[in-house]
Amino acid sequence: MKAVRDAVPIDAVVSEYLQLRNAGGGNLKGLCPFHDEKSPSFQVSPAKGLFYCFGCQEGGDTVDFIMKIDHLSFAETIERLASQAGITLRYEEGGYTPGRQQGERIRLVEAHKIAAKFYADQLSSPEAEIGRKFLASRGFDQAAAEHFGVGYSPAGWDHLTRFLRGKGFSDKELLLSGLAQDSRSGKPIDRFRGRLMWPIRDITGEVIGFGARKLRDDDNGPKYLNTPETAIYKKSHVLYGIDLAKKDIAKTNRAVVVEGYTDVMACHLAGVTTAIATCGTAFAGDHIKILRRLLMDNAASEVVFTFDGDAAGQKAALRAFEDDQKFAAETSIAITPGGMDPCELRLAEGDAAVAALVDARTPLFAFAIRQVVARHNLDTAEGRAAALEAAAPIVANIKNGAIQHEYAVQLAGMLGILDTQFVVRRVGQLARWARERGQRPDQARSPQRTAAAAVQAAPAQARPGPALNLRSPAQLTERELLKLALQHPQLVAPAFDAYGEDEFTAAPYVLVRRAIEQAGGVTQAVAQADSGYLAKVRDAAPDDTVRSLVTELAVEAVRAKNVDEAYAGMQLVQVRLRAVERRVKDVQASMVRLGSQADPDHLAAVANELWVLEQYGRALKDRGAAAL
Repeated sequence: MKAVRDAVPIDAVVSEYLQLRNAGGGNLKGLCPFHDEKSPSFQVSPAKGLFYCFGCQEGGDTVDFIMKIDHLSFAETIERLASQAGITLRYEEGGYTPGRQQGERIRLVEAHKIAAKFYADQLSSPEAEIGRKFLASRGFDQAAAEHFGVGYSPAGWDHLTRFLRGKGFSDKELLLSGLAQDSRSGKPIDRFRGRLMWPIRDITGEVIGFGARKLRDDDNGPKYLNTPETAIYKKSHVLYGIDLAKKDIAKTNRAVVVEGYTDVMACHLAGVTTAIATCGTAFAGDHIKILRRLLMDNAASEVVFTFDGDAAGQKAALRAFEDDQKFAAETSIAITPGGMDPCELRLAEGDAAVAALVDARTPLFAFAIRQVVARHNLDTAEGRAAALEAAAPIVANIKNGAIQHEYAVQLAGMLGILDTQFVVRRVGQLARWARERGQRPDQARSPQRTAAAAVQAAPAQARPGPALNLRSPAQLTERELLKLALQHPQLVAPAFDAYGEDEFTAAPYVLVRRAIEQAGGVTQAVAQADSGYLAKVRDAAPDDTVRSLVTELAVEAVRAKNVDEAYAGMQLVQVRLRAVERRVKDVQASMVRLGSQADPDHLAAVANELWVLEQYGRALKDRGAAAL
């Protein structure tokens, strides 16, 4: 046994599973594969042939490492190491052929190795022409197929089953491997028939399963059929292409996550040799652990997710965002143009386009924030407020304080909120509440209910209509102007009739303004000396609540000793000036959102509108009612 232990250096074995770096004193270090950690406490001593983790206290020699990480028995581990080293084992029963005395895992891996060779050989058969045409249509030649071990499973019922039986495998082993399945007759038949085959390898390069692509219309199975869960294949623990990509992932500190087998092939052939994919399942926690060990969790490393630009792809990207904080590495997203996947992009635009796609990646946080903000109408104050409340928890979820602050500032710009510190404080507030409650910021809620939540939670009661804030200078002035329009229309005519509903900030006052317009307006009331003017306004009110408010405003005393044209002019100017100032802020916010990359003509039009508004506001301040 000592010869087997010494034949394969421990650092060579361990480096198949994680990245090792110099730890000094002849030792190497990396992230422990046996427990989650942020900084490497796992050390390997090549000179002593030992490993030890100072975090979880796991340790031992090469045999112990393989037994624990791959859940093998002692005998299976020795067999694997002996196979790697080219050592022939003598079993106690005598002889040099292990046969069925080998452990189950070794037998299943061997069956997959033989099956992969069988499928690869079948790809050149006449029957497999349909598979070769499929590969060619995706831009893959024979050399590409050989590089990735792509093969073909014959359409018959038991071609592989009979072949493996001839190699000494029992029906039980074939069923346990997932390469065969029970038939109605009770005899094993091939699981994969008439399909293009991709061998799925573990991080050490051993074939442990297959992905099979449908080629014929009369195949009633799913488009992709994968190996079922077996003793050696767990889809949540496997990343397709990891055996080819691991060295470059460790070398470049970058992993590119794509969605399918052909995408991995396209990326590697285009020079993006760090591409990997999940196998029929979503990217999740166990996949993250594999990458973390290769990337060493250093801040300079990066994980890039590529997704189609359609709604499903964007939804998948946001799911990936939820796992972002499990990486110390920066996570980014590359959205393929026109809904193309990397394979289609390579076909349409060549290898350079695939490399450019990855190079043009966007930080995942920025993508998630933009997606949330895009759901809201930023042209209204209400829309900007709603977008802030939706996006602020995402920013608050960023653990790095400096990056969190930077994104808070960017969020203010996206929303066009000029008070940047207000947004920064809101993000900080959510992050603090989350820390205090041990929650994620997007799960945390304000200790005090929002007004909207309070209204929704309150039992329905009869109210005199929407609330009016009589302490608001703007609403107080609007109220005065409406009273004048109802009680003294001659003082505000004809200017009042040119005022739009958007110049009134309180919803009840908007309805009163509308009723006045529908009744003919103040100019007509004055011109016709219409004694029935108030009755017409009340009749135009949409409901009893607004009708009651019209009555209230018609009898309430005006807040001035001298109700004259000067006082009326002051109210007209104040309402108009506040409306102009609100519009100025909206246009300024629009310019901030557009940024310097906007269409020059569009930007010029917005800038011109801002200039006109500012000039008009200045005229109102300087000339008063004469500028109306």
